[in-house]
Amino acid sequence: MPRCPSRLAVGILCLALALPAGAQWTQPQWDSAAGLPSLASSDSQAASGEEFRLGRAWLRQFRARAPQWQDPIAQYYVESLIAGLLPHSGLGGSQTLVTLVDSRQLNAFAVPGGIIGVNAGLFAFAEEEAALVSVLAHELGHLSQRHYARGQARAEQTQVPAMAAMLAGMLIAAAGGGDAGIGVAMGSQAAFIQDRLAYSRRFEQEADRIGLQAMAQAGYDPEAMVRMFRAMQRMASLQGGNPPEFLLTHPLTESRISDAEDRAGQLATSSIRRDALQYHLVRARALLTIHERDPQQAVTRLAQDDVPEAARRYLDALVEARRGNTDAALSALDALARQEPDLGLLPASAAQMAYDAGRYDDAIERSRRLLRLMPGYLPATLTLGEALLQRDPDEAWRVLRELAERRPEDPQVFTLLAQAAGRSGREAWGHLARAEQLQLSGRVSEGIRQLEVARRVAEQEGDASATARIEQRREAFIGYRETLEKFQ
Repeated sequence: MPRCPSRLAVGILCLALALPAGAQWTQPQWDSAAGLPSLASSDSQAASGEEFRLGRAWLRQFRARAPQWQDPIAQYYVESLIAGLLPHSGLGGSQTLVTLVDSRQLNAFAVPGGIIGVNAGLFAFAEEEAALVSVLAHELGHLSQRHYARGQARAEQTQVPAMAAMLAGMLIAAAGGGDAGIGVAMGSQAAFIQDRLAYSRRFEQEADRIGLQAMAQAGYDPEAMVRMFRAMQRMASLQGGNPPEFLLTHPLTESRISDAEDRAGQLATSSIRRDALQYHLVRARALLTIHERDPQQAVTRLAQDDVPEAARRYLDALVEARRGNTDAALSALDALARQEPDLGLLPASAAQMAYDAGRYDDAIERSRRLLRLMPGYLPATLTLGEALLQRDPDEAWRVLRELAERRPEDPQVFTLLAQAAGRSGREAWGHLARAEQLQLSGRVSEGIRQLEVARRVAEQEGDASATARIEQRREAFIGYRETLEKFQ
């Protein structure tokens, strides 16, 4: 396979970033020499490195063009589900990234390089946790195919142009381009069929089989995948020529459903997980996101399903808070938290609710209390960082810097980190954090301009360390921009 130009090998999506002593966050190297996770066989490391880089570049373009569902509670929940499935999907040790999409369309997707996308609409459609898990397990099956299927010479020779073409089509489709985007992706399949990147019927079936096995081994009912397929099939028949987005890239046939049904019946599960309350709470959040302009529709939709009473009470509290009835909403969440003391989601929701109402001290106290029980819990850490920005920017900087070290691919974290740096007198590093947020969101040219501002400030402050790092990042950003051009 042709190698990247040397300037890309040095700079493509290399996210290492150092700060002064006591103020450092680290980001993963995207260069093939930096120990990338393998998404291919052991004899195809160069291909897997390029796959990894292109997938990360695609995600940046996607963030720039598709509406993001920025919900740390839902984000943490989906990431936890995927982490539980990875060891059973042939992808143990791989680095995956989850992006949540603010769309009511039923869809999820996997992009080579370890990217998993989930629409809010998938939560609305899946009435049980195992149904959602079945889709995630299927998508991990697609990634697992790439992990093991790199044996054909022609596939290796054509992988990069095929992948760039296919991902460009997926980008258009996922961002709302519909059939035009799908056409680009399917054209890529026809031109590079041996590359095994397009989701043909055969690959769909393989992903089903891997997903079913992963579900069973993780303790989920594999029959839920069959139920999900049947529900999608009914939805497609009702919608006629306008099937769910998921089915446009994941063709569903009767033979595929029958195969899944047969295999699910053969998989023994010693104990099947009960439908988790946490799922229904996150689903309530998704419904509220979908019906943001009319929250009562979310309440009505949830009431139509057989869900735990706690989920209805939770959604009612969220709606009350949006109406400005913060005291009543917090009281309801606190009562639920006492009833379900093992669910960190409930006090995390209350802390965020307090912050949204401008009760910063209450948000700080609630977040810290939860973090003592659940150290590092993403939703509580983000709320704590946001609230501290209003009270103690230096402490906010410390909290958010540590979070950035753990979540180097999260644009929301760097947005807050830039604010904390600026408010705590770390102006050059604030501009640098802002530049990182811009490049993570696909706005690399703006990021380069932001780096120039950071450089001028660092020179004025006489910060040689910052100046050197900013120049180093500028070279990397130029490489990022050249990679992103593959999808334009």
